[in-house]
Amino acid sequence: MRKIKRRVLRRDLQNINFELADRIAGIDNVFFKNNIISAVVVMKNGEIFEQEYLSDKIRFPYVSGFRAYRELQAMVQAFNKLDEKPDVVFVRGNGILHPRGLGLASHFSLATGVPTIGITDSLLGGEVQGDAVFLNLKLVGKVIHTKEGAKPLYVSPGNLISVTSAARLVRKFTVESHKYPEPLRLAKKYAKEVMREIFKA
Repeated sequence: MRKIKRRVLRRDLQNINFELADRIAGIDNVFFKNNIISAVVVMKNGEIFEQEYLSDKIRFPYVSGFRAYRELQAMVQAFNKLDEKPDVVFVRGNGILHPRGLGLASHFSLATGVPTIGITDSLLGGEVQGDAVFLNLKLVGKVIHTKEGAKPLYVSPGNLISVTSAARLVRKFTVESHKYPEPLRLAKKYAKEVMREIFKA
């Protein structure tokens, strides 16, 4: 785990200007009985540009803090079905804001080579100071309030992007009436649509 953690880059890639990123994706998972559906939606210029999904059997039980063992394989397979890689991916899960500094968003980025941002509404650890979250005295995330009356989001880089850029992109792609950034919200919606179609649930 330590060797994997050392591969995580907590700063912006020099060859990407995230202010100009135009293909933004969200990937999320839903579960039905012993099945997982992982759905990815890519947006460009505010519209859905591409979407794919992968349905598979679950092969690992749910263990808090170890979601990658349960979900990563399906996520990567769904992502690899895309015709074009997006510039950055929103993942519903933690990035470096994780007790081991290596959440689902970090694992996904290391597996795909794409910058990722972890987004969750629960805090597994760390210390909140204002809108910043620190872990072992290091800045690892931001607290962002996106919807009035809703719990805040905890945003952290997964890999290949900085805390500042991650927070900025979450704010940029979240519309006022919704809690999550649009690519991630639409990925969840798409995953549920696929689940209903496949399992008549």
